[in-house]
Amino acid sequence: MPTTNAVDMNTPGAETHDFIPGFYIGDRPKVVTSRFEYEDSYTLERFLATDGYEGLKQCLAKSPQEMHDEVRNSTVLGRGGAGFPAGVKWGFTPQGVWPRYLVVNGDESEPGTYKDRLLMERDPHQLIEGCLIACYAAGLSQCFLYVRGEMALGQERIATALNEAYAAGYVGKNILGTDFSVDIVLHWGAGAYVVGEETALIESLEGERGMPRLKPPFFPAAVGLYGKPTIVNNVETLANLPFVALHGSAAYTAIGTPTSPGTRMVAVSGHVKRPGVYEIVNGSTTFRDIIYGDEFSQGIRDDNDLKAFVPGGGSAPWFVEDQLDIPFEGKEAGAAGSMLGSGAIMVMDSTTDIPHAAYTLTKFYAHESCGKCTPCREGGTWLMRMLERVIAGHGTDADLDQMREVGQTICPGDMPHAASERLGLEAVPFPYKMTTICFVGPSAWAPLHSALTLFPEEFDAIVTKVPKRVSIPVTALTGADA
Repeated sequence: MPTTNAVDMNTPGAETHDFIPGFYIGDRPKVVTSRFEYEDSYTLERFLATDGYEGLKQCLAKSPQEMHDEVRNSTVLGRGGAGFPAGVKWGFTPQGVWPRYLVVNGDESEPGTYKDRLLMERDPHQLIEGCLIACYAAGLSQCFLYVRGEMALGQERIATALNEAYAAGYVGKNILGTDFSVDIVLHWGAGAYVVGEETALIESLEGERGMPRLKPPFFPAAVGLYGKPTIVNNVETLANLPFVALHGSAAYTAIGTPTSPGTRMVAVSGHVKRPGVYEIVNGSTTFRDIIYGDEFSQGIRDDNDLKAFVPGGGSAPWFVEDQLDIPFEGKEAGAAGSMLGSGAIMVMDSTTDIPHAAYTLTKFYAHESCGKCTPCREGGTWLMRMLERVIAGHGTDADLDQMREVGQTICPGDMPHAASERLGLEAVPFPYKMTTICFVGPSAWAPLHSALTLFPEEFDAIVTKVPKRVSIPVTALTGADA
């Protein structure tokens, strides 16, 4: 039975418990958080008492191709940022090449995101079961579970769960008396944002510095860990698989929309009355629901006006009030000029100093550059330095022009941005073009570009106008004049 030590029971369908601070249980469908209400949700005993590993049993009763088709038919979208269908991604591995690996990206480091950490802490066996289902369906030989170094509790509980699963015969040789065998290796990361990029993660697993690989090959599914085909999946993505295996694709696609089925975990932070993590219905829940809904964040703190919000983690272009009624769905957010990314919504109210807010994010990404790409290494650093000068009151309008020029070297062409009725702006759809190997460089430019585009008046108010440079014509003297 659920424990009764609830912290917040005032709003129907929105309770939390003191052993999961910041997570709010609602009356919505629960695909990945169904055990969060139990204090002992991370134990094998609780997992088995709540249909744990039953999905694996159903999976092993089918052929790998049948299970692969089930996941493909479910349209389980990646929850790590790109939103690519997991079943399609698995199909990229070349036939007849062995061994092939599963790498689990548990290095959650996007500013504002903390839902994978909760999944690893509260239900590690669910993640392990998802790993086993993925390995069986995609024909993968071994799994490497990469967990961010700072997530000490998550590491501890995954390690304990792995030991329990091995002892009970759910992991290892001849799982549950079948011919299916898989080992799962737990690897602790060292706290680098860039290893969220899948090839940098693989480099780190191999003992190298975490730096993105040059492309091609474009997909680790072709050439990945140790030069072998490798599938890289996010923690939340894999946590969806036990539900699919146990209940089938029809039950999964009955939740959400045809293009974004199932649920999604979102982390809401910033200037809201009730920040926290919520499992929402994917594709139909709007940003207005999440920010203002009584069962979610309950509106802006102190009843202030909304100024802007980041819809998908710190690297996503910003939205404003005009985008509140957009559903939480990748294609909708993309058409509106941003992305859902890692599922983190950061809210800024009317008291927010926009140049300072942009600086906080740009500084983070400039610091996290691995230095491999010149536009990222130099561009991010110079964006940070120029913005420092501007917010210190020493900047000029020439600095603003220079920042835009530097941003163009990182992301040439039209950078995605939201529409603004106030400014008469139309949306530029996502994605952007980039001159870098990975997303870190564009991530340094995205918040600053959003701030400059949507709130130009706040920059104009703090910079000094300088005369435009005047070119002096020079005439070459010839002949007798020389």
